[in-house]
Amino acid sequence: MSSDTIRVVVVDDHPLVRTGLCTVLGATADIVVAATGANGADALRLVDEHRPAVLVLDVNLPDLSGMEVTRRLCSQAGAPAILILTVHNDSETLFSLLEAGAAGYVLKDDAAETLADAVRAVARGASWLSPQVARQVVHRALNAAPECPDPPCPLTPREMEVLRLLAQGLDNDAIAAHLTLTTRTVQNHVSAIYGKLGVASRAEAILYAIRHQLAPAP
Repeated sequence: MSSDTIRVVVVDDHPLVRTGLCTVLGATADIVVAATGANGADALRLVDEHRPAVLVLDVNLPDLSGMEVTRRLCSQAGAPAILILTVHNDSETLFSLLEAGAAGYVLKDDAAETLADAVRAVARGASWLSPQVARQVVHRALNAAPECPDPPCPLTPREMEVLRLLAQGLDNDAIAAHLTLTTRTVQNHVSAIYGKLGVASRAEAILYAIRHQLAPAP
């Protein structure tokens, strides 16, 4: 297995869905499914055992919910990027999962090839939102009441540049190339941005940037 191969754990309580997901991902040259599970306990155990880059996770599981699994994993160091795969596109579920730290949100009625693209995106540090979901995120950002941080902006000029590029959908490698920085430096800037803005994910950082007119709505 190449060092560039993306290791994935898939957790869904429906056997046919798991099989279908594994078939789609297994047809790619750069993604390997390391393990599959059927419930939240499986998700926590398999992530600990296999250390995947990405966890593809259903929301409705028979024990721990996908929400609780996301919260638990994102509170730990070295958590995988969590890609939610669900039939739900209601705002409450969507924003709760993004705020819990999910890196991406794919609807089960999206095209099959979307899944592999989404896995690649979150594995390299970008966010991925289905078009229906992305519209809700932008709508919420544009209609939220303006916030006035004190001081007006806690970010350094360089962190502001990184935040604007995040909002354009660039991953860490692309930001590094654009700003002539190392990827590690960009990762440090992103961590600093999260801490200063009090956010836990790229999606929340992008919401902040749009809401405060630091970046245009996509």
